[in-house]
Amino acid sequence: MAHESEQTPLKSKSNLARFFVEQQHIAWVSLVLALVWGIYGLQKMPQRKDPDIPVRQAMIIVPWQGTSTEQVEQLVTRKVEQAISQNQWVTEIKSTSRTGSAMVQFELAERGRYDRDKELDDVKVRLDAIHDLPQGAGPILYIKDFGDTAALMLTVASPSGDPAQVQWMGKLVEAAIRQTRPEFTAQSQANWRKSIVVVYPKSIDSSEIERKLSWAAQELVAEQKGSDPRSFSGAGFAGLDLNTNLSPSDLKALLAKWAEEKLQTDEFHPDAWKPAVITDPATTIAVLQTVTGDKYTYRDLDDFTDTIQRSLKTLPIVSKVERSGVLNENVFLNFSQERLAQYHPNPAKLSSLLMARNLPDSGQTVNAQGRTITVNTSGEFKTPDDLRHVIISATPDGTPVYLRDLVEINRGYDSPPSFLNTYTRRDEKGKWITTRAITLAVQMRKGEQINVFGKVVDETLNNVRKSLPADLVLARTSDQPLQVHDSIELFSHSLLEALVLVVVVALIGFWSWRTSVLIAASMPITLAITFGVIHTLGIDLQQVSIASLIIALGLLVDVPVVSGDAIVRELGAGQPRSVAAWIGPTRLFKTMAYATLTNIVSYLPFLLLPGDTGKFLYSLPVVISVSLLAALLVSMTFVPLISAFLLQSKVETPIEERRTGGFTGWYFRMAQKAIEHRKLCLTASLLVLVAGGVVFSRLKPQFFPKDLQYFSYIDVWLPEDAPVSATRAVT
Repeated sequence: MAHESEQTPLKSKSNLARFFVEQQHIAWVSLVLALVWGIYGLQKMPQRKDPDIPVRQAMIIVPWQGTSTEQVEQLVTRKVEQAISQNQWVTEIKSTSRTGSAMVQFELAERGRYDRDKELDDVKVRLDAIHDLPQGAGPILYIKDFGDTAALMLTVASPSGDPAQVQWMGKLVEAAIRQTRPEFTAQSQANWRKSIVVVYPKSIDSSEIERKLSWAAQELVAEQKGSDPRSFSGAGFAGLDLNTNLSPSDLKALLAKWAEEKLQTDEFHPDAWKPAVITDPATTIAVLQTVTGDKYTYRDLDDFTDTIQRSLKTLPIVSKVERSGVLNENVFLNFSQERLAQYHPNPAKLSSLLMARNLPDSGQTVNAQGRTITVNTSGEFKTPDDLRHVIISATPDGTPVYLRDLVEINRGYDSPPSFLNTYTRRDEKGKWITTRAITLAVQMRKGEQINVFGKVVDETLNNVRKSLPADLVLARTSDQPLQVHDSIELFSHSLLEALVLVVVVALIGFWSWRTSVLIAASMPITLAITFGVIHTLGIDLQQVSIASLIIALGLLVDVPVVSGDAIVRELGAGQPRSVAAWIGPTRLFKTMAYATLTNIVSYLPFLLLPGDTGKFLYSLPVVISVSLLAALLVSMTFVPLISAFLLQSKVETPIEERRTGGFTGWYFRMAQKAIEHRKLCLTASLLVLVAGGVVFSRLKPQFFPKDLQYFSYIDVWLPEDAPVSATRAVT
C-alpha cells in the first residue's frame, strides 16, 4: 500500500517525459528534427586542426648590408625597439642583431580589451615615422601575420638529373677533353692531366662559371699546384684542363677551400652541378653520374610555383598563399677601377644614370583626328642586353661609350642567398637524395571546413598538374586536412567502441537486448543534439572539441542508463509500458539532474583560465556541458518515447530468489563476505590507495598531451656569422 500511495501524486504529475510518451506524433517529429539538426550542424560546422587563437606577435626585419653587429644594434635595433615600446599594449620585445640585419619581435598583451588589428597597425605607423636610419639601412619590413598557421604546406621539388642527359652530356664532355689533350697519351694523362668540369643548364649565363674557372686556373698556377691550364667549353658545360699531381679528391677539396675563403661561396653557380674532376676521358660518364645535379633550375621552380600560387589564389576558400625558398634574380655589374679610369666616369653616378633611363611605361594618350591614341615609352629595361646598349658618356673624339665597355653585365641570383629550401626523400632505389625546392604555405579562410578545403585544393592541383612537367615532385610536408580527417576518424572509432561496450555491459547488467538497444540508441541522439547546439554557439570542430566529445562519450551514457534502469524496474513492478516509460525517469529526475550538474561543474573551471590558454581550451567545458545537458534531455524525452515501444512488460523475479544464483547471487555473496571481513577489505583498499599515490607522484605533469604529427624537425644553431653554405654543409 505504501507503493500505491507514492505512485498517486506521480501519476497526476505532468512533465516533459509524460508529454513525449502521450503526445507521440509530436515526439517522433521532434526526434527526426533533432537528428536532422545534428547532421546539418556537423556538415556545416567549421573544421580546422587547432582552435582559432588570434596571433598577437609581429616581426620587423631591417637589412643593412656590410655592417657589423654592434653598428646594427646601436643605430637600427634600438630605434626600432623605441618606436615599438611607445604602444601601450606591447608587453614583450625581443631583438636579434646580426651582421647586416636586425630582427625585432614583439608581443601584445595577453589580457585586456583592445582591438588587436588596430594596435598592430598603430605599431606600423610608429615604424613608418622613423626617418633617421643610417644611409643604406632599410627598408623596414613589417610582418604582422608570421604566426599564422598554414593549413597545407606544399613543397615543389626538382627531380635529380635525367640519366639520359648524363649519358649525352658525358659524351660531349669526353669529346671536348680529348680535343683539349690531343698530344697526350692515355698513360701520361692518367698520371698528370686532370679536367675540372662544371655542367650547367643551357638557360643560364655561363660567364660566371667561366670566370670562376679562369680564377681557379690562376690560383693553381700561382700556388704551384698546377700548370699548363687549358679552358674548354660546350653546350651546357665548361671545363679547365691542366697538369697537376693532386688527386681528384684533393683537387676538389682545395678548390672548395679557396672558394670559401676568397670568394665566400661553395659553388660555381646555384643551378650548376658540383664540379667533376676527370682524369681518364673514358670514365667521364661514370664521374658525372656521381655529381649529377637537379634537373630544374631555381628559375624553373619559380615559374612552376608561381603558376600553382596564382591558381590557388583564385579559390574563395583560400585566404593566402606564400612561397618560401625563391631565389630572386638580379643583374650584376662587375667593373674594375682600371677599366673605369680609361673613360673617367664616376661609379657612384652609374646607378642614378641607369635609374633615370629605366622609365616605366607611363601610358600617355594623344588625341588625333577625333581618336584617342595611347603612347607607350620604350625606356624601361627588359633584358640585360638593354643595359649593354646604354650610352654612358663619350670619348673626346665623340665616340659613344656604352655600359658594356665599362662593366661586365651578368644575370644571376642573390649572392649570397639569404634562404635556401631543399627537399630530402628516398628515391626508387631507397637512397636518400636532396634536391632544391620551393614550399607554398596555403592558408584557409576563417570559418571554412578543412575537409572541403582539402578537396578543393586537390582538384585545383590536379588541374594545374597537367601544365607542369610530369616528373616534378609535389609533396605535402604538412597536411592539416589529413590530420583533421584522422581526428574525426578517431572519434568515429571511439563512438563505435562506446556503442559496443554499452550494448555488452547492458546485456550483462539487464540481460535484455531491448534494454541494450534503448541505451545504445540514446548516444547518437545525444550527439546529434550536441552537434546542433555547438554549431549554433559557433564552435569549430577541431582537436580540442573532438577530444571533448571523446571524453563526453564516457559520461553522457550514465544518465540514459539510469533512466532505462528506472523504466525496467517500473515494468517489473507491474506498471504498464505507457506509465512506466515516464514515471521511472520522473522518479529519479533529481538524482540525474544533480549528477549532471556535478559533472558540469567539475569542468567549468576551464572557463576561468586566462589568456590564450583559456581561449585554446574554451570549447572543452562548453562541449562537455552541452553533451551532458543533452544526455539529460534525451533521458527525459526520447528514452521514454522509445522505451514505450521497445521494452516489454515483464514481472521481475523477487530479489530473494535472484540472490541465490547467477551474477546477482555471486555479487551478493562477494558483498556479504566483504562486510564480514570489513577490516581486511579496508586495509586492502588503503594499500591500493597508497600504491596509486606513489605511482601518481612519479608521473610527469603535463598540461597538454603530446600532439602527434606526420613530421618532426631539428633545430641546428650555428654561430651568428655563419654563412648559408655552412648551414647547407651541416644539414
